[in-house]
Formats: sequence, C-alpha cells, structure tokens
Amino acid sequence: MSTRGSNKSPRRASDERATSAPSSPKMTLSRSPSPVFGGADLDSPMGLGDCDPNVLKSFKPLETNMTYDVPTDKPYPINVPPQDRPVRLYCDGIYDLVHYGHMRSLEQAKKSFPNVYLMVGMCNDDDTHSRKGKTVLTENERYESMRHCRWVDEIISDAPWIVTQEFLDKHEIDYVCHDDLPYASAESDDVYAFVKAQGRFLPTQRTDGVSTSDLITRIVRDYDKYLRRNLERGMSPKELNISFLKEQELNLQKHVSDIREQIKKNIQGTREDLVGELEDLKAELRHTKLFWEDRRQDFVRGFSSMFGSQVNKIFGRKRREITNGSADHNSPSKRVRKADSKASLTSTGESE
Repeated sequence: MSTRGSNKSPRRASDERATSAPSSPKMTLSRSPSPVFGGADLDSPMGLGDCDPNVLKSFKPLETNMTYDVPTDKPYPINVPPQDRPVRLYCDGIYDLVHYGHMRSLEQAKKSFPNVYLMVGMCNDDDTHSRKGKTVLTENERYESMRHCRWVDEIISDAPWIVTQEFLDKHEIDYVCHDDLPYASAESDDVYAFVKAQGRFLPTQRTDGVSTSDLITRIVRDYDKYLRRNLERGMSPKELNISFLKEQELNLQKHVSDIREQIKKNIQGTREDLVGELEDLKAELRHTKLFWEDRRQDFVRGFSSMFGSQVNKIFGRKRREITNGSADHNSPSKRVRKADSKASLTSTGESE
C-alpha cells in the first residue's frame, strides 16, 4: 500500500503497522511471532510466559504505564508524549555480555507508555574500543544478542557514540531513554545535555549489583579456575593462549585441589562412620539397660525363693557371733587379765 498522499511519513506508517492496540504491542514485521503456550502472559510482547510457574524470577515484571504522564520532578523539562501514534523511544549502549540489568532498563523503556516503539542503538567495535576499551563480543555478536530481546522493536547498528540532532531527526525519536546521571566524554560533560534541554530525555533506573564490568571482574578473579575447566574439557594451551609453564602450574593446582577434596571426603566419611558407631553403641546400651530393668524383679524373686533360707541362716549365724564377741570383750575376767598384763609390763620396765 502506498503512503503517498498521506500525512504520515513512511517510517511512522510502518511503525503503526508494526504495533497493534496498546494492550498488545507486536514486534517489527521482520520478526516471526513466538507461539503462545499455556499459561503465557497475553500482555507479553512476544507471548512469553511471565505467568509460567516454572520460571524462577528474581524480579517481578514491571507494570506498563497505562497513562501518558511524564515525570515532573526532574531538573530538566520533559515533553508531553504524542498519543495518536506509538511513542518512539531510543536506548543506546554497548550491551556487551548482555545481562538482566540491560533487560530491565529496556523493559522500563518499553513500558513507559501504553504504546511504544523501542529502538536500540549500538556503537561499532572501532568506536567502542577506542573510547571505552575492548569488548568480549564483537559488534555483530552484540547486535544479534540484542535482536532476541523481547522488548526491542528495532536494532540500529553503527550508532553514534554521542547522539546528535541529525540522528534524532533521522529516526524521528521522541525520547532518548537512559539513567539520568551525567555521562562525560571528551566532547562534553554530559553527552545527553542537549537532549535534556529539548525535553526529549526520559530517565530510567539502573539495576544495582550487576554490570558488564562486574561480570568480567568475576572471570578475571577466578581466571585459573576457568583455565583449568577449559583444559579439562579438551581445549589446548594454544587455544587458551597460555605457556607450557602455565599449563604445568594449572595441572599442579588441580592435583593439589584433588588431594584436598579427597582428604575432606575421607575425613568426612570417617567422622560419619564414628558417629554412626557411637549411635549404635548408645542404642545397644539403652536396650541392655531396659532389659535388666525389666528382669530385675524376676531375678530378685527367683534368688529369694532358691537361697532365701540359707541366706537367713548365714546372716543369723553372723549376727550371733558378733553379739557373742561383743559380750566376751566386755566381761570381768577379760578386764582382770588386761590389768594383770599391764602391771607386768610396768614392773619389768622398773627393774631395768
């Protein structure tokens, strides 16, 4: 269908065909829609399962802003958005090692208004490497990664490092979306200053705790572990760009680590065995104690019935002997004999 004679530009006409009613935006026409499966969120741009109970989420999906209100508490003005067509938003970045922090910022942009057409621009490798440093992914890998993001309607490759007026006009951008911290460059203290001055800057919030720099830091911190893992998976030292000496060092580290793990397992196993044996011994002692407590009365009664008369005779005889012995000790004749013996010892000592 020709757009000649229409008040709408070809690009905007394409945008409107690429989006449906505000409650159910679609992706660009170059994308094939994802099949909707049971339990899927019908408001999801690609029919993905926000309601799928098997999907573990650290963050709840953001609510779509069903109004066209804009923040009024910012130190810069923000224009009123158009309501008769999709609001054209633009996010730019490097998007190396795409992570959920990137996804959350794009989700915020996509859900800023009821009907949004979201464009994402990424700089090429030459600009990125010269201004920021080496990336892990190449520019084509970064483009392709972002193409699979559910929130994005259009990818703009070779995007300028600093957004220009010409770029805004070319892509008919209503708002540039980014967190509103000043981003300095060699050319400016804030690369988004002129966009803010025009009322065409829409702020988003950063997600704390994750960034591409953090991910690279984790890899660098555990560099030797990842090298060992890849060597064990069959990669050669040449592919990993390490020397023969480094390979031997990693092999030694692995050997030491294996010995430590073996010692830990042995110690843990020995400890568990000892604990088990002690528990068995305790149980056996408890069983024995209960057994003798249950049989105690029976043994006492049996012993009394068999030997009760003999025991009584023995104890009776002993008591009589003790009684008789005590009586003899206190008799007058024994006292006289003791006195005579004492007198005899006294006289002998005097004669000497």
